[in-house]
Amino acid sequence: MSELSRQLDVILRGAVEVIQQAELESKLTRSIKEKRPLRIKAGFDPTAPDLHLGHTVLIHKLKHFQDLGHQVIFLIGDFTGMIGDPSGQSETRVALSKEKVLENAKTYERQIFKILDQAKTVIDFNSRWMSTMSAEKLIHLTAHYSVARMLERDDFRKRYQEQKPISVHEFLYPLVQGYDSVALKSDIELGGTDQKFNLLVGRDLQRDYGQEPQVVITMPLLEGTDGVKKMSKSLGNYIALEDRPDEMFGKIMSISDTLMLRYYELLTSDDMTLVQRANPMASKLDLAWAMVARYHGQNAAETARAAFRQRFSAREFPDEPDVHVVLRVEDMIGIDSRESSDIRLPDLVAKTKLVPSKSEARRLIVQGGVEVDDQKETDPNKLISFKLNQRRRLKVGKRKFALVEFHP
Repeated sequence: MSELSRQLDVILRGAVEVIQQAELESKLTRSIKEKRPLRIKAGFDPTAPDLHLGHTVLIHKLKHFQDLGHQVIFLIGDFTGMIGDPSGQSETRVALSKEKVLENAKTYERQIFKILDQAKTVIDFNSRWMSTMSAEKLIHLTAHYSVARMLERDDFRKRYQEQKPISVHEFLYPLVQGYDSVALKSDIELGGTDQKFNLLVGRDLQRDYGQEPQVVITMPLLEGTDGVKKMSKSLGNYIALEDRPDEMFGKIMSISDTLMLRYYELLTSDDMTLVQRANPMASKLDLAWAMVARYHGQNAAETARAAFRQRFSAREFPDEPDVHVVLRVEDMIGIDSRESSDIRLPDLVAKTKLVPSKSEARRLIVQGGVEVDDQKETDPNKLISFKLNQRRRLKVGKRKFALVEFHP
């Protein structure tokens, strides 16, 4: 595989649209030949104090570019944050104070380096060039776009048709975001699908200012835990990066199997073929562990997983299982003492009579349909140890349960 193909495979993973792909390939080819990293920009307005997993879709794509050796610019929109992004809004946003925006920005800086390499990341603020822009230059900037072009935006057009107010300062938002690309001389800009208009303004302004237009890559809006609407704090379907470890773990375990695959694709670099082949419950546990480990550390992830399994098993295993089996010495193998012994897993499952035969027990084990004390067992040659009078809980298939104990 050529270096160009390798980079394209990584960059295009999960992307919705590339404008234009031929330009992307041209920029990458030149970058590889000249050994000059591309400048990759993504902007985030600090309108709330904490980031959630939905925000990290773009951050993960930035990490992909970073791993490929390109220059990543994490742009904090402290100036645009005071305007308020009108994208997808049915009414004018309430303007935030400069103090509140800067307070929120501090939390962003702390959270993004859970994903990005701090030593290789440029953090910038668009107030650096916008706060010093003269009125004359601002008027010159606004001359690059007409009201008719602005009303091509779905949200503006809908509000205009419904005779809902549109403040003049809202027209400035896409212009300022677009000018950010001019100020940073970005080669590529990333954004959600709802940002497409703003991203294209950046391309137009770069042309007007004599620059090569940036390539636009749009990423999907990550659905929240409900699996329907985009992740949003206001909708309560979000998973915050600074949620408690056990809370984050539990939220991820609550999502559907279909949504889990989408989270894997957009939030990890895991091989999707392997994920799709694995048992969904095991994959979801792995995903929850990985997310908690990333944002809180491996020790917190281990604790959260153990706590979840304890709660889950306590909730799921019935007070009165389907069968209660007592194992005797003759059922066991390799007995050196009457205090403990082993039994092969297929024999143990067959003893419950919850499957018609030992061969069926082996098939179910291999398929991941057997759990012993909440631990999935997939090795048909596994020996299960029992101490004197020890009880073990078996889950066979999806809804059959057995309590097994050893009494010599």
